[in-house]
Amino acid sequence: MKETKMIAIDLIEPNPYQPRLEFDDDALMDLAQSIRENGLIQPITVRESNGKYQIIAGERRFRAMRLNGAVEVLANVMDANEIQMAEMALVENIQRENLSAIEEAKSYVEIMKFAGINQSTLALRIGKSQSAIANKIRLLGLDKEVQEAVSAKKISERHARALVGLKEDKQQEMLHKIVKKGWTVAQTERVLKQESQEKKPEKKVMLKGISKSIKIAINTLHQAVNMVNRSGCDAKITQDETEDEVILTIRIPK
Repeated sequence: MKETKMIAIDLIEPNPYQPRLEFDDDALMDLAQSIRENGLIQPITVRESNGKYQIIAGERRFRAMRLNGAVEVLANVMDANEIQMAEMALVENIQRENLSAIEEAKSYVEIMKFAGINQSTLALRIGKSQSAIANKIRLLGLDKEVQEAVSAKKISERHARALVGLKEDKQQEMLHKIVKKGWTVAQTERVLKQESQEKKPEKKVMLKGISKSIKIAINTLHQAVNMVNRSGCDAKITQDETEDEVILTIRIPK
């Protein structure tokens, strides 16, 4: 660290590698009020760049000070290159749990690309396991609507991870059910496992030697399930045949 000093607000610029994409306005107002009442307890951290200063850590505090009409702010000035600045900003936000899983994943990808490093090297630099980084980055392969739901905290990161690998339309279908029905992660995983098992190739049902009336009864059950589904339910019917009987299984969610 070079020094701690007061710096004019107009000379301070946001971190171009700030991993946090959104700042809650209400939370910023609360922080601004706290600073008005108690002062700025912790200085922001900046680096010099072309006669100005770029924020490394403390952008929320900087924004709150600006809301309060401050003309200068106390800052720790550090020597740091762009890669170090990006890494420090990411670590600070992770430690404060300020980032959504999607913001964190995007930051990992940006730093690796910018610094020319792989997941293992990044993991060592920021004190995370390589598997934790890999799991976050996999979320970026999800449908955009699912990613937005994670960022908006409509579903958890673990919910989203359960949807990785599904087709986009299936991801959207599951997302709407999770939000509407309030499914836990365990319930979501259970439904997906059950559907996966039901999709296994079924034996072709020939219905040999079955009377016309029984065939009509079987068709009626299939039509009934289809009618239930048109009302918005997600009922399932599976059919199999042995030498002695036809087996129909109907599942209707509670």
